[in-house]
Amino acid sequence: MSGQNPSSSANNGITPVQQMVASCSGAILTSLLVTPLDVVKIRLQAQKNPFPKGKCFVYCNGLMDHICVCENGNSKAWYKAPGHFNGTLDALIKIVRREGIKSLWSGLPPTLVMAVPATVIYFTCYDQLCAALRVRMGDYAQEAPLVAGAVARVGSATVISPLELIRTKLQAQKQSYRELTDCIRSAVQSEGWLSLWRGLGPTLLRDVPFSAMYWYNYERGKSFLCERYYTREPTLTITFISGAVSGSIASIVTLPFDVVKTRRQVELGELQAKNLSVQVSTSTFSVMSRIVAQDGFGGLFAGFLPRLIKVAPACAIMISTYEFGKAFFRKHNQERILRPLQTSNT
Repeated sequence: MSGQNPSSSANNGITPVQQMVASCSGAILTSLLVTPLDVVKIRLQAQKNPFPKGKCFVYCNGLMDHICVCENGNSKAWYKAPGHFNGTLDALIKIVRREGIKSLWSGLPPTLVMAVPATVIYFTCYDQLCAALRVRMGDYAQEAPLVAGAVARVGSATVISPLELIRTKLQAQKQSYRELTDCIRSAVQSEGWLSLWRGLGPTLLRDVPFSAMYWYNYERGKSFLCERYYTREPTLTITFISGAVSGSIASIVTLPFDVVKTRRQVELGELQAKNLSVQVSTSTFSVMSRIVAQDGFGGLFAGFLPRLIKVAPACAIMISTYEFGKAFFRKHNQERILRPLQTSNT
């Protein structure tokens, strides 16, 4: 298999702005389709173990994991709505009947403010980097997605991490923007600028290997399927299958880091909500050690099936929508170039 895949010339026919529009469309569609499953999961969790004041839980919109803090004294919050559910399907039906279909997207708008820009940065940087690396890596061009995926993920995570920290503080403490600015300034003065990126380490430990494996397997899988079905351009089915399979592989391999990241995110979020300092070590190794001590080695692989069910469709929907958007713009650009030539020939 050659270093070039059927769509390796993608960047030659599409502008960065068009890549951004395609990734933005994919991000919005993914969040709309995947969020209802997470809303139902959170409602089932709240039914089993009601969320007390200051408790944190993880909210996933299919693009990013966000830490949400239970609002002080807010009994009308969407995750505290009354109802008795006997499983996912029963919850889905009852929520729609009693609260309306819009309730399946409860809590989504605030998370999209960061998730969509982060996804746009990530996908656009990946495409630009991958195209540049394929040219420079020569015989090793097949490994370009591995490097580009890792670097793009580091960039997007580093940009978004301080914003997510600020969002959590705003939600937890109901501060005004002036109070929040003072709080951030005092934190920087006492703990340094790196305090704004607290929790970034576990995020990178999970997301960078995930991203590198995902893009490498996706590009290889897409090339393989294109060759198998004798097509130069990948179809929607090919990109969907490649995205689902590569996302599944990457999610399984990085599951222990996901467990550590989630545990650390929740612990830090609850401490921030209560304005407490960190009492125990939150390094990746120490969190991992605590999980093994409490739940055994199997604790590092907790939530295997739910993560797989969440990640595989999200990856498939996002990448197939993104590739469809790029193909649309590529065709549009080609037609715009050919139209004057056809007019002059006639």
